[in-house]
Amino acid sequence: MDKKVLWITRTGVLVALLVALQTAAALLSGRNQFITGSVVNMVLIVSVMTSGLATGLSVAAVSPIMATFLGIGPTWVLVPFIIVGNIILVTLWHVIGNRKKGGKYAAQIVALVVAAAAKFIVIYLFVVQIAIPYIPNIPRQAAVIFSYPQLITASIGGALAIIALIPLRKAIKVN
Repeated sequence: MDKKVLWITRTGVLVALLVALQTAAALLSGRNQFITGSVVNMVLIVSVMTSGLATGLSVAAVSPIMATFLGIGPTWVLVPFIIVGNIILVTLWHVIGNRKKGGKYAAQIVALVVAAAAKFIVIYLFVVQIAIPYIPNIPRQAAVIFSYPQLITASIGGALAIIALIPLRKAIKVN
């Protein structure tokens, strides 16, 4: 199969999976940020670890846009900040999580910790410290949503991704 066709197919399937899971998690959990955010972060990580950086970045950028269209995401003014946080998460997973030295699972655990912390720091700084104080009409409750829950959901999503990657890698023959 042509590599471009395979990339488009995988990326499209992962975006569709992301939107379906975002919607289902939000509906079933009553918009519980910890459930929805964890599932979204899992899909972002699985995307980059099974299909490469370009797919991971694409899914990372589409995620908050689709969530906002669906009415379960941030206000439009915050979408770019969330995209940056997602890109940081995906890029660090790509760089750290794919290392073979020291063992695949050890690398993934390091990726989980580093990427979750980095995403939390970036989103906290951009949203809580910059956007909320300086951009009008952002609800103040966003300060809580974009603080420690980001660390928790990125960590849970990473743990779920590590578990999901075991059978997925065998099924799609990815190292």
